[in-house]
Amino acid sequence: MIEIKGLSKQYGEKVIFRDLSLTLKDGEVLAILGPSGIGKTTLIKTLTGLEAAQSGEIEMDGQSYSISDPAVTSKIGLIFQDFNLFPHLTVRDNIILAPMSVKKMSKDEANQKANDLLAKLGLTEQADLYPYQLSGGQKQRVGIARALAMDPQVIAYDEPTSGLDEKATEQVVAIMLSLKAEGVSQIVVTHDLPFAEKVADETFDFEKEVHR
Repeated sequence: MIEIKGLSKQYGEKVIFRDLSLTLKDGEVLAILGPSGIGKTTLIKTLTGLEAAQSGEIEMDGQSYSISDPAVTSKIGLIFQDFNLFPHLTVRDNIILAPMSVKKMSKDEANQKANDLLAKLGLTEQADLYPYQLSGGQKQRVGIARALAMDPQVIAYDEPTSGLDEKATEQVVAIMLSLKAEGVSQIVVTHDLPFAEKVADETFDFEKEVHR
């Protein structure tokens, strides 16, 4: 179980959220709901260390850490809304880059891990393609593979169905439910209520809870 306590974030005088608390159970999918521009993305960016919070702590594996502690942020993989794939790298190279550079994994080991993830996510035939050659749904799956390559304890998604058609959305649903069955904890930020209803065990109404 992961517990987030007393999380506060503001830009100058503008308060995004204050004293926010959330609980994510092991293997659970938590959907954070609310309209665009309300601060949902900022929340997951603070959890992954991309934004600095003014205060907050997180309890993980029975230990308490500050919200920005690398021991925590390194265990949370983020799937970006706009995918953030490196355009000059192939699908395979996008996946193996971080394991090799951050975790010092050998190229052979990283490639084997990439092969397993590509097969799992139905991307084997796209391994040597570049991002511009992929559909939106394929890019989303590459983003998921890239996050999984780092063996995260939690995966956070930022509007994963934004811009996707119905078929690609269903593929994302299937992947998330498959990961859930494997015991992977997931946080998904979305304003897509039908999608959230398909994947989430619990929901958190950001607008209601934070801006009440």
